[in-house]
Amino acid sequence: MTTTDVTPQDLQSLAEQLGRPARGVVGIAARCRCGRPLVVRTAPRLDDGTPFPTTYYLTHPALTSAASTLEANGVMKEMTARLAEDEDLAARYQAAHEHYLAQRAELGDVPEIAGISAGGMPTRVKCLHVLVGHALAAGPGVQPLGDEALALIAEAGWWDPQRCRC
Repeated sequence: MTTTDVTPQDLQSLAEQLGRPARGVVGIAARCRCGRPLVVRTAPRLDDGTPFPTTYYLTHPALTSAASTLEANGVMKEMTARLAEDEDLAARYQAAHEHYLAQRAELGDVPEIAGISAGGMPTRVKCLHVLVGHALAAGPGVQPLGDEALALIAEAGWWDPQRCRC
């Protein structure tokens, strides 16, 4: 995984994508083919002192919309049910949780969120945006349910990593 530095242009793009200034950005964790941010890496504590467990924050409008659509279609409930039935999937999701925690620990220690990753890990799925962001930042094979969500998004034609939708 390669996180790149944040440029003034990135901050402008993020503000356009989010409709507000981005907070706590320490790097760009994934980029579109055109170079604009897809996922930011955020500090575990915001400038105002607020603990912020979401290390990988999905920002790209097409991807955030696609993740929202999957959530609305019940994909999170299905994935959570599979975690209870599939030991291998549960073990890989646990490993993704541990990876997420290790990535955040590189940025600092925030006792208030110790052991808490994001997206419902390691026992449930409560936010596909986090899982998709983690999958894009970490690359294939690290975040199994984020990888699955990305495959569903691509299959539906909502986003393709080989094509810019900025």
